[in-house]
Amino acid sequence: MAAESDFTIDVTLDPEDLEELFEPFDPWRHEAQMPSGPAPNLARTDTPHDPIDWDYLYSLIDGFMGDVMDRYFRAKLIGHEKLPDDGPLILAPNHSGNAFPHDAIVLDAALWRATGYTRAGKFRSVYTPQLAATWWMRPFDLDNWWRRGGGVDMTFANYDRLLERGDRVIYYPEGVPGIGKGFTRRYQLQHFHSSFVVLAAKHDAPVYPVSVVNAEWVNPTSVTFEPIDKLFRKVLGIPFLPLPIAPLALLFPFIFYLAFPCQMTFVVQRPVNVRQMLREEGCTDVDAPSRDMVVRVAERIQERAQHDLNTAVEEHGDNPYDWESLKREMNAIKGKRLRTTPLGWPLSFVTHDRNRQRPPAKNWLHKIVRDLDIAAWYMPFGWFLIALIRKLRKPPYGYRGLSEDEKRRTEGSYRWSLDDQPLPPRPTGDSTPDEAP
Repeated sequence: MAAESDFTIDVTLDPEDLEELFEPFDPWRHEAQMPSGPAPNLARTDTPHDPIDWDYLYSLIDGFMGDVMDRYFRAKLIGHEKLPDDGPLILAPNHSGNAFPHDAIVLDAALWRATGYTRAGKFRSVYTPQLAATWWMRPFDLDNWWRRGGGVDMTFANYDRLLERGDRVIYYPEGVPGIGKGFTRRYQLQHFHSSFVVLAAKHDAPVYPVSVVNAEWVNPTSVTFEPIDKLFRKVLGIPFLPLPIAPLALLFPFIFYLAFPCQMTFVVQRPVNVRQMLREEGCTDVDAPSRDMVVRVAERIQERAQHDLNTAVEEHGDNPYDWESLKREMNAIKGKRLRTTPLGWPLSFVTHDRNRQRPPAKNWLHKIVRDLDIAAWYMPFGWFLIALIRKLRKPPYGYRGLSEDEKRRTEGSYRWSLDDQPLPPRPTGDSTPDEAP
């Protein structure tokens, strides 16, 4: 009789293994990369650090961005009183097709305003790292813009860490395909990547779908084609190519960020209890659900979100632009109209950012000359001039004099892992600096 063996196998799965076991949050992560290759990870450190720039955010909201939100987009947030003051929780909005993610920026700001602009009340967004690593996917090439606004690279591990520390997290379950679906598929939810179900169950985090209405009309002119999109993801790191606006944006860079003045409406819906849904699917251990169960729950959440979105569109989507309202709001800000509209955004975004990093201009001529390079955003094929200027000018205008590592850290072309670069503890209380709006 053979002796009993003491041999055992212990299999431990880390978060990256779990992401592969279920569904990746970023299905295009191997395709949409910088032309020079994937962005590198930062070196591990034991010192907590948060790249969010509170002073910048407060000055942005108190400045022209407040008018963009209230006057140009006339944002409405409905049902935010349903949201608990503390996490963990997941906010799951639908994306708008074929447009730069203006809707995500406005929703983030509207949610923060609803909490009185407290640091503890700020939601954290998870986003595809390509938005930070690809310079033209940042608003007007502003350095590390998404992370400075509170964004965190979207990986299974990072998402897990945010919920673990009690954050309220904004997550678009359609991912980038929700942006690239095109106007012809407006209000048609794309596949919900189901890994968020695993994390919601693990942390018992309620999921609040958000119906985003009228933002589909931010760019109603374009459609996409998957073979063309796949080519551009591989060659230029652009996740999708909207036509016919993309050729125009190639000619005049500011058009890439163009947005029509739709009246954005955000409706927070009833929360979803993910653990309860898993049990209804026959799951006996919500900490270890099967892939099939996770996928079915994600599909049920998508079906419910689609129903709620259809209802919200019927209630709030009959007049997406409301030209009379736009005229009234524009008349209320005479002298500020240009900076509030897309035609003035290159000047507004770039000068606002630079003015925080440099001394005041010596005189009116110096004020004009030092920012002449902004004109490249309006020039034919200005992308090449913008890239050249960034290479030749010193900070805060460019990267001359910086090492490759300093340049990468400054512009944000790296991948951020919370295991390697941990966040400090969450802000608590209702502390709001004096400069808050």
